[in-house]
Amino acid sequence: MDPEAARNARDSLDLVFHMSNILDTGLDRHSLSVLIALSELGFNPEALAAVVKEFRRETPASSSVQSSAPSAP
Repeated sequence: MDPEAARNARDSLDLVFHMSNILDTGLDRHSLSVLIALSELGFNPEALAAVVKEFRRETPASSSVQSSAPSAP
């Protein structure tokens, strides 16, 4: 990738990350980068959003299971 294209990609990711923060999505730069790449490969953005929502729904359940497990003495 030439330096100009790399700078444009970085600037675009910065803009998307800023919009993500305004919308309070909770997505980090890496997650956004992966989602953008998948979208550019032709994955349906609505399906990607549904997957992110599903992961978020499952995460609290798995973290509560871990926190309720007895700790070692």
